Amino acid sequence: MKNILGENDRVAAENQALFREKNVYVLNLMGSPGAGKTSLLERTMERLKGRTRMAVIEGDLFTSRDADRIERHGVPVIQINTAGGCHLDAPMVQKVAKKLDLGALDLLLVENVGNLVCPAEFAVGEDEKAVVLSITEGDDKPMKYPLIFKESAIALLNKADLLPYCDFDMAAARDDIQTLHPGMDIIELSCTQDMGLSAWCDWLLARIAAKEEA
Repeated sequence: MKNILGENDRVAAENQALFREKNVYVLNLMGSPGAGKTSLLERTMERLKGRTRMAVIEGDLFTSRDADRIERHGVPVIQINTAGGCHLDAPMVQKVAKKLDLGALDLLLVENVGNLVCPAEFAVGEDEKAVVLSITEGDDKPMKYPLIFKESAIALLNKADLLPYCDFDMAAARDDIQTLHPGMDIIELSCTQDMGLSAWCDWLLARIAAKEEA
């Protein structure tokens, strides 16, 4: 395991150096299957179109359905199928990144395979990680899967419009996340009800600007 992680970290460092050279901000988007990661990307592209140059790397076990959804928005997208693997790794991202015109991008969004465990353990060369948690999953998930919240810069609590219909304690979830990662940014949002998306896009734009100024 040490050898696998060590080699992955080596390639991740190479990826990060390339992304730094090209001055592109890279976000590793993680979360469970069905948490709403692809829907969030679609809403993000709608709002940031014309404001920032972006591309997407889509990670899935099989099919290109998510990549097909992204492609309809006119954004460059590359699909990675892991054929059963539970996460993306740095060599996978390195291989497909060569197909992108990185110098023409401000933002590269990497949608990882749906999983709350493995993606948090493998860096891909990103600047930061983000975790999407659907409130339909339950407020116990942060403490049950702590690493993904410790590793992420922001937690996006999605499908918040369903809160009245779910047994989800928002205050408890926020407290648990802050216990695991003090000061972590948290945004409650709904992709279907246009809730919290402005705050999310502002967060992204601030990150992109900070990378450009560094």
